Amino acid sequence: MATYQYLARTAAGEEITGVLQADNESAAARALDERELYPIQVSEQRAVRRAGKVRSRDVGVVYGQLADLLRAGVPMLRALETIARAGINKKLAKVILRVREGVASGRSLADAMAEQPRTFPSLHAAMVRAGEKAGFLEDVLANLSDFIERVDELRSKIRGAMIYPALLMTLGAGVTTFVLTWFVPQFKPLLAGRELPLPTQIMFTLSDLLLEHWPLLLGGVFMVVVGVVIFVQSGSGRRAWERWRLRIPLVGRVIRTISITRFCRILGTMMANGVPILTALNISKDSTGSAILADSIEQAAESVRAGETLSEPLKASKLFPVEVLEMIAVAEESNQLERVLVNIANTVERRTDRQVDQAVRLLEPLILVLLAATIGLVAVGLLYPILTMAQSLQ
Repeated sequence: MATYQYLARTAAGEEITGVLQADNESAAARALDERELYPIQVSEQRAVRRAGKVRSRDVGVVYGQLADLLRAGVPMLRALETIARAGINKKLAKVILRVREGVASGRSLADAMAEQPRTFPSLHAAMVRAGEKAGFLEDVLANLSDFIERVDELRSKIRGAMIYPALLMTLGAGVTTFVLTWFVPQFKPLLAGRELPLPTQIMFTLSDLLLEHWPLLLGGVFMVVVGVVIFVQSGSGRRAWERWRLRIPLVGRVIRTISITRFCRILGTMMANGVPILTALNISKDSTGSAILADSIEQAAESVRAGETLSEPLKASKLFPVEVLEMIAVAEESNQLERVLVNIANTVERRTDRQVDQAVRLLEPLILVLLAATIGLVAVGLLYPILTMAQSLQ
């Protein structure tokens, strides 16, 4: 469907403008007739206006404010205009005004949000659409705000925890490069013509590679990076990357639990707000951020449609922890699945925090061991032949 901009006149003779979606220009004109508007000019929008990237935290604040205003009885158009004037973010304010234009032209809030995919992901638009249809839009917006806040807190925690390991890795790489490009060449004339041990030969080879062939080295690294990016962007490559990422010791477990937390929280929230389980499964599978998990959830939805339970097909995927599957199975038997799913999300989220802390604590000594091994290799490679030469002189 294309987007058309129109200029029309009401029955009272007032001219109004707006945008609407239709298959063609004739369909757009018929849609205006159904609204009792007399079209003057209808033209297709060739360029879609895009806003810059905004922070997810600001989007979550907007959802919370919109939920509060709607609960207070403020009309939708006035609530959107009020939030835009609040000035949280200039880019976000422009996007909200565009959403308001879409709602004013007769589209639903979800459809207007879907036209701004860089700001409002498809998952958000799908949840808002479900809330509009079922009549609990305020609850959906409030839950979205809370969900975004939780995700942002976890992301900030992971980034903060990775600062020190990243600093150690950068420092180690810098020191190693300095040693190989300046310190090691000072010993080459001293050890020329002598039989060198293997560690010394390795260091001299790496030093020559960095000093004499660094353009080829950079070109090779660039080609490898480009090849990996192209492979990961392909369909088969993306799935291979997903499988490899989920199998990384400890890190893969953290990634999987974060995806399961998102799925359980979104599914439980939507079911608690009256969304049918099949519709909720189709929407919540996209919240995992993992194509493999999304495929397993889609297969589970097909099994549920056939009359089976949810826990059995999820168990067959071998991606969900046993304790989570047991809780889902018990919840299905007691008909309390929506409440238990939210509790599972809270429990798994706390466990994920502990796993992140554990991973960081293990990563720091591992990096220190690698740095110590590098320094030991340099020491053995340089000092061993010198000590051997001193002994021969004695």
